[in-house]
Amino acid sequence: MLAADPGASIASIAAEAGVDRSTVYRRFASREELLAAIYTSRLTAIERAIEEARLREAPVTVALHRYVENIIAVNRTWPVDLARMLADDTVHARRDACVAEVDTFLQRATDEGLLRPGLPAGWAGVLLPRLIHLASRQMPDLSPARAADLVVDTLLNGLGAS
Repeated sequence: MLAADPGASIASIAAEAGVDRSTVYRRFASREELLAAIYTSRLTAIERAIEEARLREAPVTVALHRYVENIIAVNRTWPVDLARMLADDTVHARRDACVAEVDTFLQRATDEGLLRPGLPAGWAGVLLPRLIHLASRQMPDLSPARAADLVVDTLLNGLGAS
């Protein structure tokens, strides 16, 4: 609900969950506390997805596919934008660490010849999350694995016929 309507009320969230509003308030003292729990869960899932992809150890192509597949699953499970929580220093630091880990991996992918050298600095780091976002949201009928196939193929080969 919050992904579709970030302003959704506790009452509407409770109704959608099939519980009374007081039940939600027993667990979360405020709407902000509920949102913080959701964003923290998403961020934890992202960190786990990065760890499970083994970006530093696995062969680059394997790590790339694992990462994309894992993040698509996270996006579909927790379809909320972390940007709303970036004012929190802890959340911001954790998010920055995730971004740095992926950027380091993308540099490794370039160094090992998977990505073309000479692209503008940070281009792959900007493009990859957008491709993942599109596959997560616009291709809901594709499994995370199949959506990852599409993202990785598009990242590495583009849309051109040759």
